[in-house]
Amino acid sequence: MRYPGTSTPVWAAAALAVTLLSSGGCNKHVDNTSHFTDAINSYYTAHPVCLWDASVKFPVQADTSDASKTSGYDALVDQGLLARTTAEKKVMIVASKQVNNYDISEKGRGAWVPDVDQPGFGNFCYGHRKVTSIDGSTPTSDERGATTQVTYHYTVADAPAWATAEETQNAYPQIRQNLGGPHTGTAVLIETNEGWKVGRTAASAPPATPAQ
Repeated sequence: MRYPGTSTPVWAAAALAVTLLSSGGCNKHVDNTSHFTDAINSYYTAHPVCLWDASVKFPVQADTSDASKTSGYDALVDQGLLARTTAEKKVMIVASKQVNNYDISEKGRGAWVPDVDQPGFGNFCYGHRKVTSIDGSTPTSDERGATTQVTYHYTVADAPAWATAEETQNAYPQIRQNLGGPHTGTAVLIETNEGWKVGRTAASAPPATPAQ
C-alpha cells in the first residue's frame, strides 16, 4: 500500500517514524545521577575535610595566660594527637612567662596529613564528603569536554573518634557543624575520556579556624 501521490510504502514510512521516535527518546534525557555522584565522591576521597583552613607546622608555642590560644591545642592533647610540655620564656631581662609547647604525638602521626607542597606542614583531617542526593544539573551533551554544574546534598563520612569527641567539638565548633549535615554543595563537572570528573567546586561552609 502506498500513500496517495507518493511512492513510499506505508510499512517503510511507519518504520522510519518508529526509528525517529526511538532515537529522539534516547537523546532527550540521559540520567547521569550515578556518574555525577561517583565523580564527586571520588574527588572528595582525595580531598578530605581538615581541621584548619591552611596547613600548619608543629611544634608551636602558646602563652598559658591566654586560654583562647591554648584551648584548641589542649583539646587535641586530650585526644592524644598532640603532646604538651611547659617551659619558661623570657620576655625581658628580668621577667619571663609560662608557655606550653605542642608537638605531634606518636598517635597523632597516624592522623596527620602532610602538605606535599610545604614540607613540614600539614593538617589533621577528619572525613570526606559523601553525596546523599543530586539535586540538579545544567543541560549538557555527551561530547568530550562538555561541562555541567551540579548541585547536591552531602554529609561528612568516616569521622574518627577524636573528631566526634565533645571536647574537640567544643574547641572547634566547625567540626560539629560539618558533621551535623546534610549540607549543600555545587561542583562543575567535565566529561573526559575516563568519565565525569570534578573541575571546580564551591564549599558551603568554611573549615575551622586555628586555635592560635
